[in-house]
Amino acid sequence: MTVRDSLLPLLGLAWRVLRVPFWLGLGLFLGFVGPYATYLDGQVRARFDDLSWDLPSRVYARPLELKPGLAMSAEALDLELDAARYTSEPGARTTGTFSHDGSRYLIARRAFDYLDGHEAERRIEVVLSANSVSTLKDAATGAALSSVRIDPARIATLYGTEQEERRIVHLGEVPPLLVAGLQAVEDRDFNHHHGIAVWSILRAALANLSAGHVVQGGSTLTQQLVKNLFLDRGQRFTRKFNEALLSLLIEARYNKRRILEAYINEVFLGQQGGQAVHGFAAASEFYFGRDLKSLSTPEIALLVGMVQGPSYYDPRRNPDHALSRRNIALQMFTDTGLLDDAALAKARAAPLGVPDRQGLPRNRYPAFLDLVRAQLARDYADAALGKVGMSIHTTLAPASQLLAEQALASQLDALAKRQPELEGAMVVTGAHDGEVQALIGSRAADEQGFNRALFAQRPIGSLVKPFVYLVALSQPQRYSLVSSLDDTAVDIPQADGSHWMPQNAEHEAHGAVPLMDALMHSYNLATVHLGLTLGLPKVKGFLESFGLTSVNPNPSLLLGAIDLTPFDVARMYTYFSADGHALPLRAVRGVLNAQGKPLTRYSIKAGAGEYVSAARLTSYAMQQVVVAGTAHSVTDQGLGYLHAAGKTGTSDSQRDSWFAGFTGEHLAVVWVGRDDNKVTSLMGATGALKVWSALFRKLPSSPLLLPRDGLEYTWVNPQNGQRTDAECKGARELPFLTGYAPQETDHCTWQEIKSLFSRNPNTSP
Repeated sequence: MTVRDSLLPLLGLAWRVLRVPFWLGLGLFLGFVGPYATYLDGQVRARFDDLSWDLPSRVYARPLELKPGLAMSAEALDLELDAARYTSEPGARTTGTFSHDGSRYLIARRAFDYLDGHEAERRIEVVLSANSVSTLKDAATGAALSSVRIDPARIATLYGTEQEERRIVHLGEVPPLLVAGLQAVEDRDFNHHHGIAVWSILRAALANLSAGHVVQGGSTLTQQLVKNLFLDRGQRFTRKFNEALLSLLIEARYNKRRILEAYINEVFLGQQGGQAVHGFAAASEFYFGRDLKSLSTPEIALLVGMVQGPSYYDPRRNPDHALSRRNIALQMFTDTGLLDDAALAKARAAPLGVPDRQGLPRNRYPAFLDLVRAQLARDYADAALGKVGMSIHTTLAPASQLLAEQALASQLDALAKRQPELEGAMVVTGAHDGEVQALIGSRAADEQGFNRALFAQRPIGSLVKPFVYLVALSQPQRYSLVSSLDDTAVDIPQADGSHWMPQNAEHEAHGAVPLMDALMHSYNLATVHLGLTLGLPKVKGFLESFGLTSVNPNPSLLLGAIDLTPFDVARMYTYFSADGHALPLRAVRGVLNAQGKPLTRYSIKAGAGEYVSAARLTSYAMQQVVVAGTAHSVTDQGLGYLHAAGKTGTSDSQRDSWFAGFTGEHLAVVWVGRDDNKVTSLMGATGALKVWSALFRKLPSSPLLLPRDGLEYTWVNPQNGQRTDAECKGARELPFLTGYAPQETDHCTWQEIKSLFSRNPNTSP
């Protein structure tokens, strides 16, 4: 009898016993598991064939562009670097770090994509002197640089329905050590299993028992990916069954490279408030503030080690746990041949290197972001901004914004000791480009709420006067800075039988005054007489050329009876700071897609500049406002070197305090008042001007040097508007439009003769 013959009865018996379970099992498989696997396979294909995520759009400040001669202080440069999450490191060898020795800075700039292309990593040397950049060099070569950009600060994130921070990277963009180290720590058999690995589970169990705590996971990378993409966090048997089946299906359909790339972009690695951090690229920025490719060995090991428990191993909240876990990961790197003993010792000795500050921006510029959204709205639906991973490059200058916030808060705190209800708003722009560098909508600048800079329409008072005078000076055959104006009482009957009788601030009339003095001292009566002579329709038309639609052509318009927002006022005053060219204000420079390619560029087209020379004359007069007029406190406080031009404004009954002023580099408009429109008892010079001065005491800015083209400077006697000699008493050297300077001459000798005949004989010489 053969072995085969002896086994046949046994097999027959086994079949009789097992045939029912076999057929039941086969039926179950064909009737349930097969169709269910087919269903799950459809789910896998639907997700993996078009593997995509909602990507938040990131909002950036403008990059700081350094160049020799740029106005810059150490305080402002520190603010810019801090906003861009640069950390201090001796020698600044790591990208995203800086060091400074007195006025000499070394900055290791990060690589970044900008609107006009890619900027590579670079170490630069900056030397400051006299509140400006005196030297700019490439730190590696010592070569002088004409300019260099510092990567922009990320100021906000626009999320969609999922509050997930993520940056998509391809496997080729990931450091090889991270790819290999991830497998060494989480799944050493990744390249050999088909989705589940029994031996990995047993090995992890033994390692964990030996260590007394969890040091290795038993799940494969594919299983972990399935958990993130398809399943909840429960521990039910059905969930485990689904996990195994889905893992097998994914491995059957897709290659290892595709699976690994999906894992690297999906894995959960941290949380900040309601914002979850997914993927190694986003985690690199979140924890280190740097690109994934720039990470060191210990930094890579920290991120890989955190996969086991991002909350427990959070380096900010639990640095001891994080350090221990990082060192375990480093040891695993060494055990699998990725590091030698020397590299291991060096890496273990390194600090965690994670800054204490929050890794994601707090969207702390709500007023400015209102403007950004408004300017993007014409091209992008608001709901789409949080899904497509755009990079929105704005015009915000962190130093300007932060110093403006400090100035407004400090001055309002001082003023509010008597009036706690005081509020304020401010707009700061580039003087020549119309770019909004800072925008503050309330005293609580970083809180969402009513945005007074954009939406609070208040009467602007005397801020309107320069535009009235500009209309006059655009007629050089009739008006110049020394034209005599009538500052006498005004009495205009109204339709209801009443009389409009405006007064000067000091309730005195001054008779005949030079045009420039009327603007310097903000004489209401002279301005009304001038405006009525010019014609209200002409003044109204000029104001409407700025896009204003609610200009009421009443005589009170000449004294600022028009309600505008601080943003409107900034847009109008840019006409002067931009040398007689109307400019729209913009908050967005351009937009890049998720791949760093330009989508939209927002350029500025300046107006034709029909009244450039007249605008220069008006700006000159506003410089005198700051020297000896209603804003003389600017000069008195030591800011005369800026040669700023500006105008104070006070609305009826001192309800609103305004100041608009510009230097050679910046324009700033400030409003101070109360939301309930009650009297503040503040003039323009005692409220808003104090905020403006506090800003420019700290904000580096270049002096205003008016162009002389189209103008000729002549010494004149302001009392009669005639030419005179420089040494004559009261003589002023004033600009006139070329060809329109006075021709009649009033010499000092003739003045002396006239004074002899006009002298009172009863007075001693």
